[in-house]
Amino acid sequence: MNAERKIKVVLAKVGLDGHDRGLRVVAHALKDAGMEVVYLGLRQTAETVSEAALQEDADVVGVSILSAAHMTLFPMVLEGLRERGLDDVLLTGGGIMPKEDLEALRRLGVGELFGPGSPIETFVEYIRDEVTRRRLAAASSEDSPRS
Repeated sequence: MNAERKIKVVLAKVGLDGHDRGLRVVAHALKDAGMEVVYLGLRQTAETVSEAALQEDADVVGVSILSAAHMTLFPMVLEGLRERGLDDVLLTGGGIMPKEDLEALRRLGVGELFGPGSPIETFVEYIRDEVTRRRLAAASSEDSPRS
């Protein structure tokens, strides 16, 4: 994997939540930061999001959930990614979630999740740092001799 290639992010609203203003702001900020953004829009399923990540060769999937369905929808997206062999794709996002749920989702393998009012710069920096870390880890495992 080329560590210099532009970071590609797939963004979506999963489930029945119909409010996407925050996600549109995030999409513009990521584009302004030099990332390639594919915005899938409202009312996506876990299946369509994970399939889009595969088709788009995404580094990151960002999901916004404000409908309180995060404990169902994030694991469904994560499972869809894993079923497609996309274990290296970062699943992150945001919404309104209790601290205990954030911790439970992290234990499942979901990345950082950001709530309303989080500085956009923090989100952009997190994506850059995490994708760089994952790319370097993948490159070093490719360079390692296999037994």
